[in-house]
Amino acid sequence: MTTFLREYTQGVYDILIMPEYTFMRRALVVGLLVSLCAALLGVSLVLKRYSMIGDGLSRVGFGTLAIAMAFNAAPLTVSIPAVVAVAFLLLRLRENSKIKGDAAIALISAASLAVGVTVISLTTGMNTDVCNYMFGSILSMKEWEVTLSIALTVTVLLLYLFFFGKIFAVTFDESFARATGIRAGGYNMVLALLTAVITVLGMRMMGAMLISSLLIIPPLTAMRLCKKFRSVTVCSAVLSVLCFFVGLTLSFALPRGLPTGSTVVLVNVAMFLLFWLLSLLKVRRKVI
Repeated sequence: MTTFLREYTQGVYDILIMPEYTFMRRALVVGLLVSLCAALLGVSLVLKRYSMIGDGLSRVGFGTLAIAMAFNAAPLTVSIPAVVAVAFLLLRLRENSKIKGDAAIALISAASLAVGVTVISLTTGMNTDVCNYMFGSILSMKEWEVTLSIALTVTVLLLYLFFFGKIFAVTFDESFARATGIRAGGYNMVLALLTAVITVLGMRMMGAMLISSLLIIPPLTAMRLCKKFRSVTVCSAVLSVLCFFVGLTLSFALPRGLPTGSTVVLVNVAMFLLFWLLSLLKVRRKVI
């Protein structure tokens, strides 16, 4: 009992002093921005049944990161253009190829992951930097990475808000949007571009293995109770930001320490289960 009280008291103290650490302030700012953008974009991806694009692009990002490290290049500056190009390719394959969207994602992601692992084994080996991008390490972000991440996430957020009406149109009925004169292909490319940027930035925070959770789980959670696009979008954004904050706080405050990425995902899953239960109760009340 004494040990539990001591650990509990230490955890509360760690939470109170968390803002005093520079690396925690960096992690909080970048994490909240990436979580917000991922949740907003994820709503359209889930509704368009293209939710696994984040998972596929993260594998591509890992492959390009491995190549960048092999040539001593800045990982993010190499990965972002490459992942954007692949996002456009996946979009074209989905629209104009006999290979369906999910199959194209599986093909490209498997090939990219294989390339990344092969390059790593032949060059740098499985070092700390590789593990950070594979499984996430937001607390070890460098100052230039934080600056770049903030600039890009703010840009993504502004572009999303600017094109919100058009993204809404192509999300729900692309054929009708084309008939009304909306250039659906162009706005799909905008959505793919924004998703690619957020996926690469999120890899540093969540890792290539977990980044897709930020795109998928908050929208699915919001859809348990919300039915309109605007309400789902707002609820998804709020849940994503809240779950990241709780996950980051728990990973920092718990005595044994937990990986930030996996803790954030577990908090998101717990929130999904809570909303699922609430939706069941809501249905049951209507029946009664």
